[in-house]
Amino acid sequence: MAKIFITGSADGLGQMAARQLIKEGHEVVLHARSMARGIQAMKALPGAKDVLIGDLSDIEETKALAEKANALGIFDAVIHNAGVYQTGSMLLLHVNTLAPYALTGLMAKPKRLIYLSSGMHLSGHPQWTDSPSYSDTKLHVLMLVKALARKWPEVYANAVDPGWVPTKMGGAGAPDDLEQGYRTQVWLAVSDDPGAIVSGQYFHHGKPARFNPAADDPGMQDKLLTGCARLTGVSL
Repeated sequence: MAKIFITGSADGLGQMAARQLIKEGHEVVLHARSMARGIQAMKALPGAKDVLIGDLSDIEETKALAEKANALGIFDAVIHNAGVYQTGSMLLLHVNTLAPYALTGLMAKPKRLIYLSSGMHLSGHPQWTDSPSYSDTKLHVLMLVKALARKWPEVYANAVDPGWVPTKMGGAGAPDDLEQGYRTQVWLAVSDDPGAIVSGQYFHHGKPARFNPAADDPGMQDKLLTGCARLTGVSL
């Protein structure tokens, strides 16, 4: 049995991943941005161990969330699922880039780290900016994964493109397979399959996928880490 924390698990792919992991007998801790959503999440997933509350758009709340998570002990895996899409650049930066960075830096190191990226990262720009697009932030996620694979060899850190799936974020008309949208992060979190025991990879539907080659640039990765450290006060 693995102990797993999933951000943004009050609904959507995060909730689906949590439901599957609970079904498989794992200990799952949920996350929601508000108490009301947290209560709803626990009702939807009665087998969950606990729910932690923290608004990832707020750096101080994100830091407090890391403290709450650490108080529960070391997790075997953390799935950084939370994300926002059609919103302003400040919210995109805080939720999609700074929150997973800060939680990674402040939480006790798990054995496995899984981050949700997107196929839209292919059009993202690797240069650091305080006002990124959605595509930029999803490239940031992959760059963070690549940096972690380089700096933390004892941890398996990987990114996932869940596909364009019919969630609240993706919209009802999204063409991709909803089940495939959460299966890869579940697999990476708990599987002993040799294909899952890797680091610095980008997956789509259980297989390594084509990614933006700019993510492999160590200089760009370090500039990302520097920018994140400046805005959060957290260093890796």
